Amino acid sequence: MHQTKRQPRKTGWRFVFLALVLAVAISGLVRSLWLDVYFIPSESMEPLLEGGDRILVSRTDFQSEPIRHGDVVVFDGRGSFAPLNSGKGPVVDGAASALQWLGLTGSDTTYVKRVIGLPGDTVACCDSGGKVTVNGSALDEPYIFPGDAPSTQKFSTVVPDGRLWLMGDHRSVSADSRSLLGAPGGGLVPVDRVIGRPVQILWPLDRFAPVARPPAAGPPTQNGR
Repeated sequence: MHQTKRQPRKTGWRFVFLALVLAVAISGLVRSLWLDVYFIPSESMEPLLEGGDRILVSRTDFQSEPIRHGDVVVFDGRGSFAPLNSGKGPVVDGAASALQWLGLTGSDTTYVKRVIGLPGDTVACCDSGGKVTVNGSALDEPYIFPGDAPSTQKFSTVVPDGRLWLMGDHRSVSADSRSLLGAPGGGLVPVDRVIGRPVQILWPLDRFAPVARPPAAGPPTQNGR
C-alpha cells in the first residue's frame, strides 16, 4: 500500500521534469534560430533604447533583406569591440552566459549600435556644418540624443568589404567604431558577427513598444546616384 501511494507522486515529478527540459530545449532552439532576448546595459543608444531595457531581437530579418544604412543591429563584438577571450575562466564565463541567456544581465561581448557605413562607403566627420558624411553627403540624423553633436571626434575611413562602421545614438557616451580607430580591425565590425535586429522593447512595461526599421533609403553617393 505504501509503495502504491508513492508511485503517482514519482510519476508526477518525472512529468514536470521532462516538461521543463522540453520547454528549455524548445526555448533554446527558438532563441538560436529565430528570436532572442537581450538586456541593454548602457545609455549608448538613447533615446531609442535605454539602460535596463529588455529587447526582443529577430535573427532572421537580415536573411530576407540586407543590412542597410540606419539599421540598428545587435552584434557579437568579440575580435572588434571586445577580446576573443574574457580571461575569467570557464566557470565565471558559464555563470555569466546563463544570466545573459535569462535576460537578467548584459553581455560584455554583445553590443547594440546603428549602421552608419556599409562596405565600400567612405565615412567621415565632420563637414562644415558639423555633420557626419557618407560618401561626401551629410547625414540627417534625427535619432541622435538631444543636445549631442554628431561627433566631437574627427575621422575618415573607408569601410572594407564584409565590414560595418557602427555608432551609438547617444554619441557623447557611446564607445563605438570611433573609439577603436588605430586598433586592430579599426572598430569595423564583420557583417557575419551581426546577430539580428531589435524588433520590440519588452521591459519595462511602460516602454513596451515596437522598434521600427528605418525606410529603405541610403545616403546618396558622391555623384548623386
